[in-house]
Amino acid sequence: MKAKSKHPASGYVETGSGNVFADLGLPDSDDRRLRVQLAMRLIDLLEGMTQTVAAKRLGISQPHVSELKRFKLARFSSERLLHLITLMDRDVEIFIRPRMPSPRRGSMAGEVTVWAAA
Repeated sequence: MKAKSKHPASGYVETGSGNVFADLGLPDSDDRRLRVQLAMRLIDLLEGMTQTVAAKRLGISQPHVSELKRFKLARFSSERLLHLITLMDRDVEIFIRPRMPSPRRGSMAGEVTVWAAA
């Protein structure tokens, strides 16, 4: 998962897997990574709105918008975040394709990545 290489100033530097949650050994690391990616896209869509306006637009309370913007995502499932994105007049399309080879991943499992179109 991680490769160690010699770093002249401080000893060893570990190369991450691409999923900081997995690198930290947290449970449900893939789901956590997906929720952060979705939240990042949603927060981008809320740019320029007050939290009160965003709350009305999304049909959630202002404190929940505050949690979202601070990446406190315990109350936000992936499905809920996808729904909130659609409330921002965005379509969400899911593509399933063969796994792309990656030198940083040793696992044969695929991964979920979120992309945003302009």
